[in-house]
Amino acid sequence: MDAIASDGTRVVNRRVVRELGIAEDKLQAVAAAEHQELERRERIYRGRRPPPALTGKVVIVVDDGLATGATMWAAVAAIRRQQPARVVVAVPVGAASTCRALERAAEEVVCASTPALFVAVGQAYRDFAQTTDAEVCALLDAARATQDDQAAGA
Repeated sequence: MDAIASDGTRVVNRRVVRELGIAEDKLQAVAAAEHQELERRERIYRGRRPPPALTGKVVIVVDDGLATGATMWAAVAAIRRQQPARVVVAVPVGAASTCRALERAAEEVVCASTPALFVAVGQAYRDFAQTTDAEVCALLDAARATQDDQAAGA
């Protein structure tokens, strides 16, 4: 129903809000709580490191899949503010209509699978469990170590 990015970009799916009868005060309360969660995750995942500079770069935005696409719309809008050279959206699965719609926001959209009967992103996975903060931090640390090794010429 709603997605936010760390720079304050917010995308509200008014159709979903209307169809589910979600009151504006409830929408605002959920957005405030999610903004706090976003800040918490950024502190944990980024630590003291600044956000990467994206100006003039090719940015590939990856997600586990696209249902309504609200989260991806917010991410792409926030990235666009930094004037990248190109934005590529890449997902393993998505609703065909959402993948097509995102072509208006990104230079390229790669949706590996667009099932004819798309119900939810989780239908494409055997295990759709949430990734824990510890798992994310371990993956980020491993990626940083690889980058450090490459920068050192190892």
